[in-house]
Amino acid sequence: MQLVKPKKPAIPLQAKQAAIQHKHQPAQPKIPRNTFIKSFVFAFQGILYVLRTQRNMRVHFAAGILVIIAGLVLGVSAPEWAALLAIMALVYALEMLNTVVEAIVDLVTQEYHPLAKVAKDVAAGAVLVAAIFAVVIALIVLLPRFLHLAFSLLGW
Repeated sequence: MQLVKPKKPAIPLQAKQAAIQHKHQPAQPKIPRNTFIKSFVFAFQGILYVLRTQRNMRVHFAAGILVIIAGLVLGVSAPEWAALLAIMALVYALEMLNTVVEAIVDLVTQEYHPLAKVAKDVAAGAVLVAAIFAVVIALIVLLPRFLHLAFSLLGW
């Protein structure tokens, strides 16, 4: 008695080529151009929403403008610009995440809940910590230059 091996199902040539290609190089996802552009539009809508509705974001934004003007007038170096812009971006991003946390908590519950309070307080605290460090970094970078300029103008 002879055993007959079952035949393997035939794999179409395209499937074989796709498997070989997939094995050797990852497939690049096709992102429709209009979807890619729309993602930027949605992101800018989020930024504008936060600027329109959140007083603290407007305060941080105004402070950032003042820091940029002071940096230009006082001639800060490239590494100092990097530090100032990085801490400003951190404050802005945390303020936006704070808004997200508040919106999600408000969406989930309209009642007082201790965990809702914790979520909102911790998110606000993160913004406060970053804002305090932003002020410290701005003072470290800008204050010596400002004092030097002020004393030279006064002739001291």
